[in-house]
Amino acid sequence: MTEQKLLRVLQLDASDARIFDPVALPGEWAVPGSFHFWDADLEQLTGAERQAFANGFLGIGSFGRTTLVTVAEIDPVEYARATRLLAEHLVARFGAPDTAAALPVAREEMAFSQSLCSHPVGSVIAVSRSFDGQEFSEDFRRWNPPSEVDHTRLRIFGTDDTQP
Repeated sequence: MTEQKLLRVLQLDASDARIFDPVALPGEWAVPGSFHFWDADLEQLTGAERQAFANGFLGIGSFGRTTLVTVAEIDPVEYARATRLLAEHLVARFGAPDTAAALPVAREEMAFSQSLCSHPVGSVIAVSRSFDGQEFSEDFRRWNPPSEVDHTRLRIFGTDDTQP
């Protein structure tokens, strides 16, 4: 059986909390969330909303934003639950008539999110969006975090037991 993967919010520090309101919760499932800007005047975005457009993923549970996500395994039951929750957000926040009508859109966003997960589990993904006045573009970048071995070789501070 093929493993199912999805994007999960990754927060390496507190910077997202200073940028986004609301901020996504560490470990929650995420989607790119570009649909949030479908009817926005992209040239008029400022502050946190501009940053959310330019570099934000959308946390499915909190509907908050984050700058980084990681590829993670997800079981089918949790995937279905996340899809339904996204559909419920589309009803509550974007005016979809009901969950049944919102589910196909939520499924499409989840499928797009999954398409970004062809990389190994643990890969970190960032997004960069732009609008040139006519066209919207979206670029996803991936990198692998340092391995545990790399972390053990990094010494920032040390002690010298020979000094009194």
